[in-house]
Amino acid sequence: MKPAFTLLALAIGVSAHAAEPGPATVDAALAQARKAHTPVLLDFSAPWCYSCYFMATHVLNGPEWRKIEARTVVAAVDADSPDGAAWMKKLSVKALPAYVVLDERGEELGRILAEQPREVFYPNLDKIIAGASTLDDFERKAKAGSVDAVATVLGSFQARGEGQAGLDWYASLPKNVQAAAGKDARVALWRDRLDLARAAHAKDDAATIAAAKRVLAGDIGCDRPYVVDQLLDASEKSPKAERDALLAPQKSALDTLLKSHVFVATPTCADQRSAVIAAADVDAALGNAAAETAVLDRAIAATRAVLGGDLGKDRNAADNLRVYLMRAKRTDELDALYPKLIAAYPDDYVYPYRYGRSLLERDRAADALPLLEKAADKAYGENRLAVATQRVKALKALHRQADAEQVVADVLEQNGQWFPEQVKTLKAALKS
Repeated sequence: MKPAFTLLALAIGVSAHAAEPGPATVDAALAQARKAHTPVLLDFSAPWCYSCYFMATHVLNGPEWRKIEARTVVAAVDADSPDGAAWMKKLSVKALPAYVVLDERGEELGRILAEQPREVFYPNLDKIIAGASTLDDFERKAKAGSVDAVATVLGSFQARGEGQAGLDWYASLPKNVQAAAGKDARVALWRDRLDLARAAHAKDDAATIAAAKRVLAGDIGCDRPYVVDQLLDASEKSPKAERDALLAPQKSALDTLLKSHVFVATPTCADQRSAVIAAADVDAALGNAAAETAVLDRAIAATRAVLGGDLGKDRNAADNLRVYLMRAKRTDELDALYPKLIAAYPDDYVYPYRYGRSLLERDRAADALPLLEKAADKAYGENRLAVATQRVKALKALHRQADAEQVVADVLEQNGQWFPEQVKTLKAALKS
């Protein structure tokens, strides 16, 4: 996943966890909603999305979830499928998990990205369903002088990653509305976040650093690791002394976040992985190898304690363990973990694919190929192309050009015209 704030008046989300299967496509969900005159809740996810595992097992269940099912039409949208990819493009969904609510006409009511704890997710969801106002409604209210509506609209631009568009919209408001809204802390934060998104998109490192510093100066809670990631990227080419001065305060802030919200009995940051990795990355950038190792070791130990030896207990935690071991370069332990992950999730292509790719990157094509073939049996849509690309690389490394060509031909026949960029990558792998 990747960065996003909860929209205070624009938060929704659910996925298909009901006993009865949901609509097969978004269009089918909208057709059902028109008959029932209810909103549609779209849960964009994918089998490789660790944040989606968290939401499925920790949030999208229980009595609160059953109430949502009774009030809405729920549709799970697989981001790797053609239908899912098309709707992600249409709705400008750029990160997973993404939860988008539409009215019965298909107009967006609101969205939220990334993991959210139950106590944040459901009150915001209830609020947007109860209000049932579209973004156009909020824009009209904002232009009429509602500061709450201004904050809501700016938040919607941030959730879509449209920094420049959000700033332009704010600049189009009447001057008296801007003057009133400019005094609101929420509006100020959204404007800084939008400026950060604009600068990062433009690859303007100086502006990205300046905007990130403004955002990080406030208490942004569990979103801090995402902004720190942007600061790390933008400052990578800065002189060491200058970069150290930027990052040193973030080391302290992240250490505090880990202590109070992550390494506790009941973590309050839903996305624990990003906090751990950001802390390790800051330590590495500061040249503090001991601190980098310590935070990763602590995360590994804490995650193993949660799992208690049962990888099937919590897939989010199991996948976090994989990433922590990989980031810590504990390769032998990672190689021992992969077969257990494959056994724990036998119907999934993800872990045979990841393990096969890892072996291939270490020039072990003969060991990688059976795993990639196992993954290919379960892959579909966009991920079918990703698996095929690695299979082609393995076959070529084993001097099996004809087999590689057959893999490409078969996959292109199965996938047709979908995912042109991934097809281009696959063909390039064959020619390399």
